[in-house]
Amino acid sequence: MAKSSNQRNDSSQMKDLLQPDHQPGKSHKEKHGHEREHGSKESSHQASSSTCAPDTSNTGALSGRQAEDTSSSSCCTCAHSKFEALSRRQAEDDHCSSSASAPSDTGARRRKHAEVDKPPWTQKEDRISSCCPLSDLKKLPQCHKKLGQLKISGMHTILVDVNFFNCEGKLMAQDGRDVWHRNFVKMPNSQSSFMIVKTGFTKQPTKTKRWDVIFKQLNSLAKKTTVSVKDLEEAIIKCNPKYKDQWTFDALSEFVKSVPKTENYFSALFPKIAELALKLPDCVKKTIPLLQSGHPAILTLSQLQIACLLANAFFCTFPHRNATAPNAEYHNYPSINFTSLFGKCSPRKKEKLRAIMHYFKVVTDTEPGGMVTFERRCLGAAEIPDWRSSKEAMPKLHVTSRGTIEREGTGMLQVDFASSWIGGGVLGSGLVQEEILFLLNPELIVSRLFTEKLGDNECLIITGSQQFSSYSGFGDSFEWTGPHVDNLKRDDWARLERQILAIDALHFRHSREQYDMIKVTRELNKAYCGFKAHGSDEPDIATGKWGCGAFNGDPQLKAVIQLMAAAKAKRGLAFFTFDDEKLTRDLEQVYSLLVKEGTTVKKLYGLLEDFCAVQQMSGSHVELFDFIRNNIGQPRSLL
Repeated sequence: MAKSSNQRNDSSQMKDLLQPDHQPGKSHKEKHGHEREHGSKESSHQASSSTCAPDTSNTGALSGRQAEDTSSSSCCTCAHSKFEALSRRQAEDDHCSSSASAPSDTGARRRKHAEVDKPPWTQKEDRISSCCPLSDLKKLPQCHKKLGQLKISGMHTILVDVNFFNCEGKLMAQDGRDVWHRNFVKMPNSQSSFMIVKTGFTKQPTKTKRWDVIFKQLNSLAKKTTVSVKDLEEAIIKCNPKYKDQWTFDALSEFVKSVPKTENYFSALFPKIAELALKLPDCVKKTIPLLQSGHPAILTLSQLQIACLLANAFFCTFPHRNATAPNAEYHNYPSINFTSLFGKCSPRKKEKLRAIMHYFKVVTDTEPGGMVTFERRCLGAAEIPDWRSSKEAMPKLHVTSRGTIEREGTGMLQVDFASSWIGGGVLGSGLVQEEILFLLNPELIVSRLFTEKLGDNECLIITGSQQFSSYSGFGDSFEWTGPHVDNLKRDDWARLERQILAIDALHFRHSREQYDMIKVTRELNKAYCGFKAHGSDEPDIATGKWGCGAFNGDPQLKAVIQLMAAAKAKRGLAFFTFDDEKLTRDLEQVYSLLVKEGTTVKKLYGLLEDFCAVQQMSGSHVELFDFIRNNIGQPRSLL
């Protein structure tokens, strides 16, 4: 494609920066029909883009890393200075042109303007999409890699007997010792866990082993055929007497009352959950390490162990996990006990409880037989890319307004638009992408027990979780629509072939805050931390409008950031826009332009530097895609 002349004056370049073109060309797409998931805002149609992407292999090696803050700050300062110089030159040109005679040939003037300012993306040959069909992206099990035998390592803690599993293929709890320490989960059945209860006629405070109190209460429930919400409430409060006047159970009570008798199995389910919780000493014998900030670590446990831990969370048995003060022992961890889910009735909680109850019904009826792995990854200083020197070309991209990450993205690395507190508001009132994901796959909730708040250079990857439920809607329109039968294959470690990546985007109180290269670079590093491959045959990535919505992220900027991180990680990207036809069309067009121009990550990073400078200096908002279209072929001598 012919590039614009280098003879353009500063006024023309300034105009391109501040006045995005509003006549985007249309892309030609071949439609691939897919069935629509009933009633879901997030479960919109699976569309496709047409032709396959060209070879996007790495075109250059990494250069050394520069310090993030310093490089980002200096790039912004540099861009600002150039922007101001451009503004001064524009003023000079305007002054000169005001004293010059106007051209007499209006038609010639228009033709000259068109030759100078016509954006390259309107040319006919650029309207053909460079995106690829979803089938061109790598998925499990096609890119399945041999794991070999299950092994314990310094980084990898396994709660099942490894030798027994490798020899017999069966799951049995690994023997271990009780450890009451800040680096480990403090268990309710620990011999070091005590509580104060009032006993005897005089109700004298007495120090008692916590598990003795829990066992007495839960065993009483487990022996019953049916248990009411009132019975359950009394048992929980007796295990947590300190919160007698603070905790309420109105959400749970109203939920049980609202379900018709023909579907109301809860009074018979509560004793089974109590029985499952009581299996803790036999089910989890080895102390669970905390996945702490700044320390990469891996934890593998069985689905039965997860179910047992969640049953204890249901009865709020975990000690030291109810305090939320800044000086509390677990202040930097998400909540795990279910108290916040049981109180403050709302329609959202009714649907959440449907999903949770269904999970417990399944695991108490049929003992689950697989394993799940939780891996905290940290991007070390030496691993942080030098984005200014990254020569990778654009990766494969499939962009669509239809379908969902969890359905059409099956077999890919599925991005959880996470909170830094893993699971977000799943046990409260939150009900957006992350919370829905955790309700469909309740085994994810156990990560809140041991995962400390994520840092800027950290992510959490969960492999093997099972989907138990189906749904429709989003937020207030969310509904549990019934059971989901998970037919995924299992890998060599008995894990379902599902990988979920939790990465947290920045939360911007004001949207303009994100147009800062320090923040952009933070998001690039966060995405790259999760996207970075740890093997030669990893699946590609299924993502979407990460950090948008409530976090006020710019969908165009977030799309470009994830595209750059995927390019750096040498992995393809499936981008689901959730019914956003405009974003789908615009991203497809801009991607095709980037591919045609042979744009590298380095070039795109430079464009983002200029774009952020314009956003900070300009009083009006400039669309990123328009900025890229108008400046992709321009030299940076004045930018």
